[in-house]
Amino acid sequence: MSTTTPSTTPTKAGTGTGTTDGTGRTGRTGSTTAPVSAARTLATAARVLRQLRHDPRSIALMILVPCVMLFLLRHVFDGSPRTFDAIGASLLGIFPLITMFLVTSIATLRERTSGTLERLLAMPLGKADLITGYALAFGLLAIVQSALATGLAVWALGLDVVGSTWLLLLVALLDALLGTALGLFVSAFASSEFQAVQFMPAVIFPQLLLCGLFTPRPNMQPVLEAISNVLPMSYAVDGMDEVLRHPDITGDFVRDVLIVAGCAVLVLALGAATLRRRTA
Repeated sequence: MSTTTPSTTPTKAGTGTGTTDGTGRTGRTGSTTAPVSAARTLATAARVLRQLRHDPRSIALMILVPCVMLFLLRHVFDGSPRTFDAIGASLLGIFPLITMFLVTSIATLRERTSGTLERLLAMPLGKADLITGYALAFGLLAIVQSALATGLAVWALGLDVVGSTWLLLLVALLDALLGTALGLFVSAFASSEFQAVQFMPAVIFPQLLLCGLFTPRPNMQPVLEAISNVLPMSYAVDGMDEVLRHPDITGDFVRDVLIVAGCAVLVLALGAATLRRRTA
C-alpha cells in the first residue's frame, strides 16, 4: 500500500509561490504577504498615469474644475471682495479635496470592475504597493491642481493672504491628497460607479457643512461641534484660515497640517486593508 504526498509546484512566472494539494487547488501568497516595494509602487503609478493620459475628461475634472469654480466664486462676490477673501482660501482647499475624491473613487472602482485589480493582485504585487502607487500617481496630479488653483486665486483673482503663498499651497496639496485617500478608501465599498458617486453625500457633504465654512464651529450646537472636531476637513479649513490671517507659522497651523496629513495616511492604510480584488 503506497502513500501519496502533496507536491509543491511552481506557478506561472510572476505570480509568486504556489502549493498544489491533493484537490488540485493552488494557493498564492504573493499578493498579501509581499513586502512593499518601491519598484512595484512606481510601476503602478506609471501605469495609472499612462491610463489617465488617455482620459482627458478626468484630467480636466481634476485640474481645471477647481480653477473654474474659484473664478466663478470671485465674480459672484465681485461687489464684495472681502467676502471672497474670507471664504476663498477655505474653498481653495475644499474644491481639490472634492474633485480628487470623486475621480479617485471612480477610477479605482473601474479598475476592479474591469478585472484589472484581480490580474494585478495575482502577481507579486501587494495591496500596499497598489494603494501607494495610486496615491503617488494622483498625488502628482494633485500637485499640479493645487499649484494652478493657488496661483489663480492669489495672483489672478486677488485673494488677499497675510501669510506665505507656499503655506497656502501646502495646505491645498494636503487637502487634495486627503481627497485621494478618501476616494481610494470608499471605492472598496461600492459595486458600481453610480454607488461611488453616492458616497459623496455621505462622506463629503457632512464635512462641508460642519467644517466652519458657513459659521464658526464654536457657534454650532455642542453635539455638532464635537462631531466637527473629529472631521479632517475642519482642520483643512482651519489651516487655510491660519495662513489667511497670520504672517508667520503658528502652532495651530502646525497642528492642522499634521492632522490632515495623518488622516490621509490613516485612510490610505485603511484603503489597503479593505481593498478587494473584484466587486461582489
